[in-house]
Amino acid sequence: MRTPASRPRVAVVGGGVIGVSTAAQLARRGADVVLATEGELADGASGRSLSWLNSFGGKRSEAYHRLRLLGMDRYRTFATRVPSSGYLKFDGGLTWAAPGAAESHRAAFAHMRRNGYDAEWLTRDEVARWTPGVDPDAIPDEGAIFNPGEGWVDLVPLVRQLADDLTAAGGRILTGAGPASVVVEGDRVAAVRTGAGERIDVDTVLLATGAEVPGTVRQFGVEIPDATPQALLVRTTPLGTDLRATLNTPRVALRPTPDGALVMDSDATAAEVIAHADGTYEVKDSTVEKLLREASAVLAGHPRLELDSFGVGRKPIPGDGEPVLGELDEVAGLFVAFTHSGATLALIVGELLAEEITTGERSPLLAAFRPGRFR
Repeated sequence: MRTPASRPRVAVVGGGVIGVSTAAQLARRGADVVLATEGELADGASGRSLSWLNSFGGKRSEAYHRLRLLGMDRYRTFATRVPSSGYLKFDGGLTWAAPGAAESHRAAFAHMRRNGYDAEWLTRDEVARWTPGVDPDAIPDEGAIFNPGEGWVDLVPLVRQLADDLTAAGGRILTGAGPASVVVEGDRVAAVRTGAGERIDVDTVLLATGAEVPGTVRQFGVEIPDATPQALLVRTTPLGTDLRATLNTPRVALRPTPDGALVMDSDATAAEVIAHADGTYEVKDSTVEKLLREASAVLAGHPRLELDSFGVGRKPIPGDGEPVLGELDEVAGLFVAFTHSGATLALIVGELLAEEITTGERSPLLAAFRPGRFR
């Protein structure tokens, strides 16, 4: 355990929401923090995330469910402290299955109700009363699940706010630093070297580089199973929709944005993206048009949706679906954060990792997610 007089020197590598959240928490606890990101803040997975705040269903472990609930709780606390009403909403989530395929949703609904997770099974006629902006005819005969306590967050303004918190607490941010490497001397971390060649001597490094984490730690003999797929997020021009909730439907998932537009994705359209060997991606016009059509089909009035922009890249998902969080057994002082649902977990994970790094005491809330479980 560190003494109160010590001031750990920490480098956080990665400018997404988990990296910036942890760096801000570290600075608040008195650490000497440098956050280095290859490009700009939130220009990776955080910039193309649907950012549904939830713990829907029952397929994950109890520890993961508990962590996600804590993550949602921290957002509610955050909203009381920071003027975030424009980019953070808890207007619920509406989910339905394909017609005739509601069995898994029935099981998920029963699991949620048994565990006290707020859930309502709605008929087609009840949907408009609970969540406006949805075409009732899009709901199958079996109905849909509405989770009133769920929400969404727009991660780009959140990252900006957390970055302001970091610098206000004395932290330093290096954007455009190029690909950083971890310098290990003996069996522990010694420094981070930026793509520009700057060496930053530190006591601790947190790798929060999303889908890059498994490849980076492999050089230290650490294998983290990786199920990372490619992802496509499409943003429309503003249309003034009445939709407030996040929708997860068989063909498209979507939510509103602070400026009255929509963002949307789906596994099917992401699978149509062509990944080239040089790291670039090709997105066909027909893929984007299909996603826009599917979104319009579930909205009241079937509005014409116009493309504003899209983001494409890799979406971090560990091989077993559960977060990978904490210090490597093989390299003292080298921590990793590699997880799906980075939006839901960002605030609580930043808090827990910062506490571990500054005190040296391991949190029981992260016990199930440590990278050593794959050894």
